[in-house]
Amino acid sequence: MIIIDSQAVKNTCNASVESKGFCFYKSTNGIKRHLGVDTLGFPFFSHCTKANVSDDQGLLEMLSYKIDYFKSKPVNIPKITILLDNGYHPKQLEEEELKIYPAIMTKIKFQHSPKPSRTQKTKEGKTGFVPVKARWVIERTNSWMERCKSLVKNFERTLDNATAKLNLCFVRLMLKRLATC
Repeated sequence: MIIIDSQAVKNTCNASVESKGFCFYKSTNGIKRHLGVDTLGFPFFSHCTKANVSDDQGLLEMLSYKIDYFKSKPVNIPKITILLDNGYHPKQLEEEELKIYPAIMTKIKFQHSPKPSRTQKTKEGKTGFVPVKARWVIERTNSWMERCKSLVKNFERTLDNATAKLNLCFVRLMLKRLATC
């Protein structure tokens, strides 16, 4: 299973004009980090875009850059489930992915994460924010990123450098985890 989400991050004055965008949903002038993680929260894919790029478009770009991963997967294994939040549109994503690589839908499937309704919350005696099963993994990963001081804002001039800095943060995190074993 791959869990997908995006995070809007503000730019600093160092960022170039080519990497700036405005996310109306989060009212952020900066970049968006699109991230795909496994069930432990470790990164599978990462990609940075301007903040004005939609979640769907950012995911399509990320998957198209990593299409070789899906091409190398055998067809006879179970499909990889890509868990999305409600900001994504699975039907449109499937149509666009078929244009990029026609056999991809035999290897992956998009699925919205189940969001608890108000009646389910009241039945369980919960109010306000309730963590969605499996979605909290990517939110925890985003908080791990915030521990890297250089990722609190976008200090990089290009989107490629921002993606590289994001990947370096995760390399450092995974090395720290391995060193404790």
